[in-house]
Amino acid sequence: MDKKTKKRLEVLRQKQEKYQKLLKDARAQTDEPDEIQKLEDEFEKIKAEIAELRK
Repeated sequence: MDKKTKKRLEVLRQKQEKYQKLLKDARAQTDEPDEIQKLEDEFEKIKAEIAELRK
């Protein structure tokens, strides 16, 4: 992997951690049910991009 890809993976991992925490908090506080779906979608996009970069 080149430096650019490694940096992108690092940023994506940070985003992944952030979205995991947000998702956990959103599930605990069910004020907005559509917020959970949005966060899950973003989380899945991040996971997919990480998987793509690791190839």
